[in-house]
Amino acid sequence: MIRTFRVLTRVNPGFVNAVELQTFRIAIPGSHVPDDVGVPRIEQQIQDKLAAIPGVSSVGFASAVPMDGDNRLDNVFVADHIYAQGTLPPLRHLLFISPGYLRTLGSPLIAGRDLDWNDTYNMVPVALVSENFAREYWRTPEEALGRRIRISGSDDWREIVGVVGDLHDDGVDRPARRAVYWPTLLAQFQSKPLRASRYVSYVVRSPRAGSQDLMKQIQRAVRSVDSNLPLARVHTLDYYCARSMARTSFSLVMLGVAGGMALLLGMVGLYGIIAYWVSLRTREIGVRIALGAQPRRLLALVLGRGMAIVSIGIALGIGAALVLTRLLSSMLFGVRPDDPLTYALIVPLLGIVALAACYTPARRATRVEPMVALRYE
Repeated sequence: MIRTFRVLTRVNPGFVNAVELQTFRIAIPGSHVPDDVGVPRIEQQIQDKLAAIPGVSSVGFASAVPMDGDNRLDNVFVADHIYAQGTLPPLRHLLFISPGYLRTLGSPLIAGRDLDWNDTYNMVPVALVSENFAREYWRTPEEALGRRIRISGSDDWREIVGVVGDLHDDGVDRPARRAVYWPTLLAQFQSKPLRASRYVSYVVRSPRAGSQDLMKQIQRAVRSVDSNLPLARVHTLDYYCARSMARTSFSLVMLGVAGGMALLLGMVGLYGIIAYWVSLRTREIGVRIALGAQPRRLLALVLGRGMAIVSIGIALGIGAALVLTRLLSSMLFGVRPDDPLTYALIVPLLGIVALAACYTPARRATRVEPMVALRYE
């Protein structure tokens, strides 16, 4: 579990410095702005106001932010791909983004270009796809440029104008989902004549992310555009990242506590066994000392007895672990249940702990007074 946690912390999530990304969500209801065309204009005005806050380097918004639990999926057809009769293409994660959103996250553009406001307002039929989506259908991200995709048979075909680096938006412990990125205003999409993203999450990059002062400035910026828009889900992106790893962290702590207690109990038990063995052989040890046995020989005798017990225990423990750790497979990431490095590290550690448990009674045995030992019952 420790190795799993370490691997997870080294996974590239597809964005950078989550602790500097402040996120919040707004909703523009139809009763407030009936015309879908006017929705992105209000959202852009808010984006511009946020970008003007001192210390803010970039701003963007999208239908969801990474790891917030969004699960908006749909089938995506590829124009140059033939599907078997009666079958549908796989489900893809759908995201509706503003210009600047990917730059704010720090997600790399592998090929092509980003979306711009001209694409949004003129409802240009374009889209972006993730790198793993591009490689699934074409050999390289560059070959995906100019290809066409759509959701349903009544939708317009949309040209792929860019390929984005893979984003672990469902947690770093899961593979990056194949994703498609659309403008926030679309015509002839999902069998609808017009679609606007009315529920969006803003991402603000600033070293002051998470501070009350920044949030006060953000609230003033939003209210300067529309005073009737409350802010919801106010968190840094680092909060969502930590939440996505909460299960693994909790399991690591609980198993760590259990493992530590087991190691302590084993150490105490081994100490008791060796101490009792020494007490039973006190007379023999006294005789050995009286006959000139060297302390180091007695020390080796007792330690050898203890390590023989330990060796049997380790052998049985390894066999049991190879079987039982398979129950942890669902909680492991990037590490096999029979990971050789883990065993190579743990076995010497157990040996050192066992040696420490055996040393005190072994040392005591070398200090036995021969006359006292001979009279010992």
